[in-house]
Amino acid sequence: MDYTPCCCRLWGGLIAIEQLCDELGINKALGGDSDGKLALLQIMGRILCQRSRLYISTQWSLDQAIEEVLKIDVPCEDLLYSNLDWIASQQQNIEDRLFAHRHKGEKLCTIYLYDVTSSYLEGSCNELGAYGYNRDGKRGKMQIVVGLLCDEAGYPVSIEVFEGNTSDVSTVSSQLQKLRKRFGLEKVVFVGDRGMIKRTSIEAIQNEKNWYYLTAITKPQIETLIRQGVLQLELFSDEVLEAESDQTRYVFRRNPDRADQIRQTRMQKRESLIELVKKKNQYLTEHKKAKPEVALKAIREKAKRLQLAEVTLLQESNRKIIISFDEQALQEASRLDGCYVIKSDLPAADASKETLHSRYKDLAMVEQAFRTMKQSFEEIRPIYVRKESRTRGHVFVCFLAYMVIKHVWENCKHLGFNQIKIFESLNCIQYVHYKVENVEIKALPGKLLDHQQKIVDALKIKYPKTL
Repeated sequence: MDYTPCCCRLWGGLIAIEQLCDELGINKALGGDSDGKLALLQIMGRILCQRSRLYISTQWSLDQAIEEVLKIDVPCEDLLYSNLDWIASQQQNIEDRLFAHRHKGEKLCTIYLYDVTSSYLEGSCNELGAYGYNRDGKRGKMQIVVGLLCDEAGYPVSIEVFEGNTSDVSTVSSQLQKLRKRFGLEKVVFVGDRGMIKRTSIEAIQNEKNWYYLTAITKPQIETLIRQGVLQLELFSDEVLEAESDQTRYVFRRNPDRADQIRQTRMQKRESLIELVKKKNQYLTEHKKAKPEVALKAIREKAKRLQLAEVTLLQESNRKIIISFDEQALQEASRLDGCYVIKSDLPAADASKETLHSRYKDLAMVEQAFRTMKQSFEEIRPIYVRKESRTRGHVFVCFLAYMVIKHVWENCKHLGFNQIKIFESLNCIQYVHYKVENVEIKALPGKLLDHQQKIVDALKIKYPKTL
């Protein structure tokens, strides 16, 4: 009998993601037509590949059982880019369907977390690209700004792309509109960081009945409250405490670990500045024509960068620079080390001070989502698009992929594998294509590896027996 193996293809990762998207409501939200299936393929590619659409259509797809799983031909690059236009045009409808699916038969949550990040661009042709505050530390790079809205469990609700020069606070109003008009929420606690929720945002929130805010305040604002007697510096400790003034609740604490980190960082900065003075003095000694004022300028510039300019005292005597520090000013600057204050207008009957403290700390879940999308897994950049609609579509694909990644992590983190290992293990599951006497057979694995089976069981994935 002629028993010839023809080829094998990877299908385990594709089927797993398809089933997870079905469980999360993503498949239904996308629809079953060609555009919906192409969008699902883009989600799969973002999770399993993290490469350009050209690479997905010409290289990655060669080893993947796309035709068998999605029942579509492998698309060309142009189709994938055109599909981004469709994804962008349908984003609002898809988000609405996903929100309804997640809260189907459940009481709507009231706490929503919001944060903003930026992603820098290569080149200057992106229609949303602009120069602004760059969180990636990439000077001279244009960027886009991305706002992510999550529920109290950290699951993404909506994502929005803004021009790169958009300020954080100006992105808030559109999020409030979504919660009120699109999702129909009657009671909301909107949680954002100190740079996000300012006076105009607070006024917009308070204009809605049963809407409240939760944010933190800046160090100068803390000092003002201490001068006004609302807060007392000696009460800051590792215990969560509360004060109230003008119907505003202030929850405050001193984090001893953070205070120690700040102290050590300040000492390292001082040592760095002292070391620079030593080097400059040695240079002045060895180079008689070198000018002390040039060395002084360099030291002052570094002191400014280290935020020590106001406490650093510099003198020049006989071509030698003498450095000292205003210890009293340093002591004054350190008195609020590790101190932070959270404020809210949510009534005490609705949440204790401990609850307010915990809910603000939950913003870390949005930060984790950004890290996953930008760096640790999805790698949102480089962004290989220029048009506004395709930029929005690309970011929304990353949003949908993150929903899958978060769901997988929540169900598999107890196994001890990292996220990359989980998806690599699933993606390694393949079928073998045989030809037996001119009859083609696609044989599926009868048994998975132990670690693969653990992942499959944790995610409740049901692999088919035939293709």
